[in-house]
Amino acid sequence: MAYYITKLIITSLLIVVISEIGKRSSLAGALLAAIPLVSILAMTWMYIDTDSSSSVVEFSRRIVWLIAPSMTLFLVFPFLIHKGFGFYISMAVSITMTIIAYYSVIFILGKFGIKL
Repeated sequence: MAYYITKLIITSLLIVVISEIGKRSSLAGALLAAIPLVSILAMTWMYIDTDSSSSVVEFSRRIVWLIAPSMTLFLVFPFLIHKGFGFYISMAVSITMTIIAYYSVIFILGKFGIKL
Protein backbone atom coordinates (compact mmCIF):
# COMPACT_ATOMS: atom_id res chain seq x y z
CA MET A 1 0.00 0.00 0.00
CA ALA A 2 2.86 2.38 0.80
CA TYR A 3 4.21 1.84 -2.73
CA TYR A 4 0.91 2.94 -4.32
CA ILE A 5 0.74 5.99 -2.07
CA THR A 6 4.33 6.85 -3.07
CA LYS A 7 3.43 6.52 -6.77
CA LEU A 8 0.38 8.71 -6.26
CA ILE A 9 2.28 11.40 -4.38
CA ILE A 10 5.17 11.58 -6.87
CA THR A 11 2.86 11.66 -9.89
CA SER A 12 0.54 14.25 -8.29
CA LEU A 13 3.42 16.45 -7.23
CA LEU A 14 4.73 16.45 -10.78
CA ILE A 15 1.43 17.77 -12.13
CA VAL A 16 1.17 20.42 -9.41
CA VAL A 17 4.78 21.58 -9.97
CA ILE A 18 4.25 21.87 -13.73
CA SER A 19 1.01 23.85 -13.30
CA GLU A 20 2.65 26.18 -10.76
CA ILE A 21 5.63 26.77 -13.05
CA GLY A 22 3.21 27.33 -15.94
CA LYS A 23 1.51 30.14 -13.98
CA ARG A 24 4.83 31.96 -13.72
CA SER A 25 6.17 31.13 -17.18
CA SER A 26 3.98 29.62 -19.86
CA LEU A 27 7.07 28.64 -21.86
CA ALA A 28 8.72 26.82 -18.95
CA GLY A 29 5.44 25.12 -18.05
CA ALA A 30 4.84 24.12 -21.66
CA LEU A 31 8.37 22.78 -21.97
CA LEU A 32 7.96 20.64 -18.86
CA ALA A 33 4.51 19.48 -19.98
CA ALA A 34 5.83 18.66 -23.46
CA ILE A 35 8.53 16.41 -22.08
CA PRO A 36 6.85 13.03 -21.83
CA LEU A 37 7.18 12.98 -18.05
CA VAL A 38 3.90 11.12 -17.57
CA SER A 39 5.02 8.48 -20.06
CA ILE A 40 8.42 8.25 -18.37
CA LEU A 41 6.77 7.82 -14.98
CA ALA A 42 4.30 5.28 -16.35
CA MET A 43 7.10 3.26 -17.97
CA THR A 44 9.14 3.44 -14.78
CA TRP A 45 6.23 2.31 -12.59
CA MET A 46 5.41 -0.41 -15.14
CA TYR A 47 8.97 -1.70 -15.12
CA ILE A 48 9.16 -1.65 -11.32
CA ASP A 49 5.82 -3.45 -11.10
CA THR A 50 6.51 -6.11 -13.75
CA ASP A 51 10.32 -6.24 -14.00
CA SER A 52 9.68 -6.63 -17.73
CA SER A 53 11.45 -4.51 -20.30
CA SER A 54 9.38 -6.05 -23.09
CA SER A 55 6.08 -4.72 -21.68
CA VAL A 56 7.63 -1.26 -21.37
CA VAL A 57 8.93 -1.42 -24.95
CA GLU A 58 5.49 -2.44 -26.24
CA PHE A 59 3.92 0.40 -24.25
CA SER A 60 6.44 2.84 -25.74
CA ARG A 61 5.76 1.65 -29.30
CA ARG A 62 2.03 2.17 -28.85
CA ILE A 63 2.63 5.67 -27.55
CA VAL A 64 4.49 6.53 -30.76
CA TRP A 65 1.42 5.69 -32.87
CA LEU A 66 -0.80 7.83 -30.63
CA ILE A 67 1.32 10.99 -30.60
CA ALA A 68 -0.17 12.41 -33.82
CA PRO A 69 -3.83 12.14 -32.77
CA SER A 70 -2.99 13.69 -29.39
CA MET A 71 -2.01 16.86 -31.24
CA THR A 72 -5.71 17.33 -32.03
CA LEU A 73 -6.29 18.73 -28.56
CA PHE A 74 -3.49 21.29 -28.88
CA LEU A 75 -4.71 22.45 -32.30
CA VAL A 76 -8.46 22.52 -31.70
CA PHE A 77 -8.44 24.05 -28.20
CA PRO A 78 -6.69 27.35 -29.05
CA PHE A 79 -8.63 27.58 -32.32
CA LEU A 80 -11.96 27.40 -30.45
CA ILE A 81 -10.81 29.85 -27.77
CA HIS A 82 -9.78 32.34 -30.47
CA LYS A 83 -13.19 31.88 -32.10
CA GLY A 84 -14.81 33.06 -28.86
CA PHE A 85 -15.89 29.77 -27.32
CA GLY A 86 -15.56 29.48 -23.56
CA PHE A 87 -12.86 27.48 -21.83
CA TYR A 88 -15.01 24.53 -20.78
CA ILE A 89 -16.80 24.19 -24.12
CA SER A 90 -13.47 24.45 -25.96
CA MET A 91 -11.91 21.84 -23.68
CA ALA A 92 -14.86 19.45 -24.01
CA VAL A 93 -14.95 19.73 -27.81
CA SER A 94 -11.15 19.38 -28.01
CA ILE A 95 -11.17 16.27 -25.82
CA THR A 96 -14.03 14.77 -27.82
CA MET A 97 -12.26 15.42 -31.10
CA THR A 98 -9.04 13.97 -29.69
CA ILE A 99 -10.86 10.79 -28.67
CA ILE A 100 -12.31 10.56 -32.18
CA ALA A 101 -8.82 11.06 -33.61
CA TYR A 102 -7.45 8.26 -31.41
CA TYR A 103 -10.15 5.83 -32.50
CA SER A 104 -9.67 6.85 -36.14
CA VAL A 105 -5.93 6.16 -36.01
CA ILE A 106 -6.49 2.82 -34.27
CA PHE A 107 -9.11 1.89 -36.89
CA ILE A 108 -6.94 2.96 -39.84
CA LEU A 109 -3.85 1.19 -38.48
CA GLY A 110 -5.97 -1.93 -37.99
CA LYS A 111 -6.83 -1.85 -41.70
CA PHE A 112 -3.09 -2.05 -42.39
CA GLY A 113 -2.60 -4.94 -40.01
CA ILE A 114 -1.10 -2.86 -37.22
CA LYS A 115 -2.83 -3.71 -33.98
CA LEU A 116 -2.55 -1.41 -31.03
